Amino acid sequence: MGDVVTAYLQPGDFPSLEKVDLAVFGVGEDRNSFFNNGSGLAPDTIRKEFYQLFQGNFNLNMVDLGNVLCGHTISDTYFALTSILTELLERNIMPIILGGSQDLTFAQYKAYEKLGRIINIAAVDPQFDIGTSGEKLTSRSYMSHIILQQPNYLFNYTNIGFQTYFVDQQAINLMKNLYFDTYRIGMVRANMEEVEPMVRNADMISVDIGCIRASDAPGNAHASPNGFYGEEICQIMRYAGLSDKLTSLGIYEVNPRLDRHAQTVQLAAQMIWYFIDGFYSRKGDFPPDKKNDLVKYTVTMKDFKDEVIFYQSHKSERWWMEVPIRSKHRERYERHHLVPCSYQDYQIACQNTLPDRWWQTYQKLM
Repeated sequence: MGDVVTAYLQPGDFPSLEKVDLAVFGVGEDRNSFFNNGSGLAPDTIRKEFYQLFQGNFNLNMVDLGNVLCGHTISDTYFALTSILTELLERNIMPIILGGSQDLTFAQYKAYEKLGRIINIAAVDPQFDIGTSGEKLTSRSYMSHIILQQPNYLFNYTNIGFQTYFVDQQAINLMKNLYFDTYRIGMVRANMEEVEPMVRNADMISVDIGCIRASDAPGNAHASPNGFYGEEICQIMRYAGLSDKLTSLGIYEVNPRLDRHAQTVQLAAQMIWYFIDGFYSRKGDFPPDKKNDLVKYTVTMKDFKDEVIFYQSHKSERWWMEVPIRSKHRERYERHHLVPCSYQDYQIACQNTLPDRWWQTYQKLM
């Protein structure tokens, strides 16, 4: 990889962004980390491992923009990150952010707010990171700051792999009341293929390396005996790369000071590799303007006045379902009424039961 990525190595040699597919850069900011100081050292240690990997069966067109210098205040760093992401998104370049602590997710979100895009966020995280009422912005409270932003550009939040003993019941109830999607780690690991529609619905993804069990990723102050295995997180990353809708990825909370034999940074590098492999395997079948390329299935349900409409792609055999939307909301939520789903959701509808994904989206659209 070190031979094929164009990297910013010295002043006056900044890589051109013309016709670039992906851009990786580091943000060594950890002043708002939750007792995980040292995560700011991660970008360069991840690079060291990433550039030793071999290119896969794809023609990589990627630049490394170097590291964002930490600002005088944390707000300065957030502003710089948001500005960089905004320009990359406007150029249709996929950013890969090497954190740093996970509060940088807030700045990642702000780039979409700056562009006026209503988005979905997916977080692979053992917790919801909503903190307590009035808590300052940290890696454990960034999500509440996103939810409370006004005007708000968040349509949906999906948590993949939360561990119930780390989350209080009030937070779980709050997520239900907001019609957000949360999936316990046991449920996710029982059927990893169901993760694909979860990440396919996201515009941005934030990964807390603490979602991986300590045996596979010890380089985190909150590493736990339970979590995803290394191969499982790499599978999730490939699904993320495959999503035509996804436009940014952040990997956070890797702490080289606590790592053993560079195991965690090696895994982070391999996660990026799998994401890139998925990116170059995209099928370009994201609706809504390409319904002619999809097979339409209509399910009539007993005691339900509306039909439930599903679509399946010719190219990838992936599924979507259409959720009714009020005409006054159509322009605002046009990108969100076709919901990624699985064949299992179609089977559930055929058994006269509304899929949870359909119902959750319906509540927000109506």
